[in-house]
Amino acid sequence: MIELRTERLLLRQWKDDDLDALTPMYADPEVMRYIRDGSVQTREETAAHLDRMRQHWDEHGFGLFAAESLATGELTGWVGLAVPAFLPEILPAVEIGWRLGRSFWGAGLATEGARAALRFGLVDRGLERLVSIRDPENVRSARVMEKIGLIFDRRTTVPGNGRTVDVYATPRLS
Repeated sequence: MIELRTERLLLRQWKDDDLDALTPMYADPEVMRYIRDGSVQTREETAAHLDRMRQHWDEHGFGLFAAESLATGELTGWVGLAVPAFLPEILPAVEIGWRLGRSFWGAGLATEGARAALRFGLVDRGLERLVSIRDPENVRSARVMEKIGLIFDRRTTVPGNGRTVDVYATPRLS
């Protein structure tokens, strides 16, 4: 079981009871505002996403970590790595992403967790490049991307839903 620790977070594998904390987060319109079409998710849809996050770990040896507060033990959301199959033009690629409950916004936790996930991907997993994808209106995510050293790569359209997204990436090593 892979775990990462930061100053304030434990990035860990998923537990069954994490669904209870994820459900209200995925039902929050502000949290889901920039995700796909902005729709909130039911408990069943959230459970299906939790299953997909676990399967991703099994298939790839990396994935999205549950992000738990070291101070309180609360699940703050998730942060980690995933293959962005929804955007074939950038494949092969690995995306660094995060989603936190609204009560955890503005405290630097997304940046803190993303830095740990970035190190995990580049150092521990030996990936050469990571990308991050955001809705152009999501300025909070843009700030996190810039704080962890990602640079703007391109603006493009997601084929499955026609939404415009901005792709940021680690600088190329060449």
